[in-house]
Amino acid sequence: MRVGFIGLGSQGGPMARRIVDAGFATTLWARRPASLTPFAGTPVQRAASPAELAAASDLVCVCVVDDADVEEVVAGDRGVLAGLRQGGVIAVHSTVHPDTCRRLADRARAHGVTLIDAPVSGGGGAAAEGRLLVMVGGESGTVAFCRRVFETYGDPVVHMGPLGSGQVAKLLNNALFTAHLATAADVLALGRTLDVDPSGLASVIAHGSGSSFALGRVAAAGGTLDRIASHAGPLLRKDVRLLADLAGSAGAPTGTLMAAAGDALALMDHHRAGTAGLSTPSGTNRIR
Repeated sequence: MRVGFIGLGSQGGPMARRIVDAGFATTLWARRPASLTPFAGTPVQRAASPAELAAASDLVCVCVVDDADVEEVVAGDRGVLAGLRQGGVIAVHSTVHPDTCRRLADRARAHGVTLIDAPVSGGGGAAAEGRLLVMVGGESGTVAFCRRVFETYGDPVVHMGPLGSGQVAKLLNNALFTAHLATAADVLALGRTLDVDPSGLASVIAHGSGSSFALGRVAAAGGTLDRIASHAGPLLRKDVRLLADLAGSAGAPTGTLMAAAGDALALMDHHRAGTAGLSTPSGTNRIR
């Protein structure tokens, strides 16, 4: 199988490297030439456009930032659909609205191309070690066609169901993570107020029933959301907003999930503004 990969950022770069190291004939395209530097000395081919990359590929993996980027890369004038042969497959690893994938899948179908969604979770370190979580939505035969590639960087690779279901799973995961950030930061701050060392408290909770991945991230960041806000805040806000839109359109109740996620986002904004405070007062969270 010939694989094309677009989106060589902190997570996409290691994913592409795993594909190359597994021996797949790989073509890369990037807006910034510097993104291709880590692949010097490897047998990868470099394309001048997404369309040229697609013409050399059977499967094109897209791992760019947001919906607008996915739309441009896939359906733009020199996008993937302008070059991919009939029977080709596009896998959207970006975290976007499920409707974006469905709309692009309709356009792809008119070209004889299949599009599936396959958002990932775990970060660059997990990608480099081949242990990303890959959540896939699409027809089972297409998922099977892609699985050998996905398994170069993903473990587990989970087929969630029809097109769009991978995105829904990823958005729910990220909203829960965001909500956990708020509670973890509050717990460590409250412990400090009650004269309990935050690092010791984090170590204890990590071995107890209150443990969470978010607690580990907050503890590693010094007990606050400062570093998380600058690094992941905008992406988490995007994903929580997408889920809020999805739930609202479906008339689905979200319980405390979106309220807690909104508190986390407000708390991160609070830190980014350089102000102090234990938490966001109840009812002041905003998902925007």
